[in-house]
Amino acid sequence: MKRITLLVTLVGLALTGCMEPVRQDVEALEQGRETPRKDSVRQDVEALKQSQEALLKDMAEIKKLLQIGEEQPVAQALDKVLEISGAPLKGSQDAKLTLIEFSDYQCPFCKRHAEETLSQIDKEYIATGKIRYVFRDFPLEMHKQALKAAEAAHCADEQGKYWEIHDQLFANQQALKPKQLTRYARAVGLKAGPFKKCLDSGKYAEQVRKDIAEGQKLGINGTPTLMLGVSNGDKVENVKMIQGAHPFPTFKEEIDKLLKGSDQRAENK
Repeated sequence: MKRITLLVTLVGLALTGCMEPVRQDVEALEQGRETPRKDSVRQDVEALKQSQEALLKDMAEIKKLLQIGEEQPVAQALDKVLEISGAPLKGSQDAKLTLIEFSDYQCPFCKRHAEETLSQIDKEYIATGKIRYVFRDFPLEMHKQALKAAEAAHCADEQGKYWEIHDQLFANQQALKPKQLTRYARAVGLKAGPFKKCLDSGKYAEQVRKDIAEGQKLGINGTPTLMLGVSNGDKVENVKMIQGAHPFPTFKEEIDKLLKGSDQRAENK
């Protein structure tokens, strides 16, 4: 609990520091004074408010997990066989292992996982054909722009740019309004007209909600949550659930254990 208290304190101090320039600008506007950032104050206030709400929610989730008990293993066995057909997939279809991530484009811990840990998993395991990586949508209710961002990724997939827009969304997770989503689509080389038509139609909203429902059936209540298991066609077996944005060495340990076990089972056949 000492760690969580320290973390909450640091987050509070960071948010106070972030808010101070905006507070000064708001006071200047109320007093009729000009400010260099006058036109962007409202946007900054809204963005910081969303960030603060997300961080406080995530801190509450961390506290809850710590209260459950720090002695619990990071990877917990899940007595389920998972289906991945139709989901966005990166890597070799024939990879021995499958890593499924249930994620939220507005979640700060998901962003950290995507940019820090997943990039290393990609380099060592996905790019080398040992793991296939599957992304499933799990936008949390408190993140109001996350569902539409998830739809945007599927619209980008129609033009073969799913992973490109995936990276853009995480890189810009404080600015995910529809107009901004179209800007990111152009940035990765998508045809803006078809992309916007797809996004406006909401054609992938139901698909995103199905991912949410499936995640809830698996007991997922926060993001990121990852499922690591042995590949078997469109199915994943011997699944372990890893909740939270853990550092790369944690995933490496679990991946190497499962790879070794998979090799031993193959030898015994």
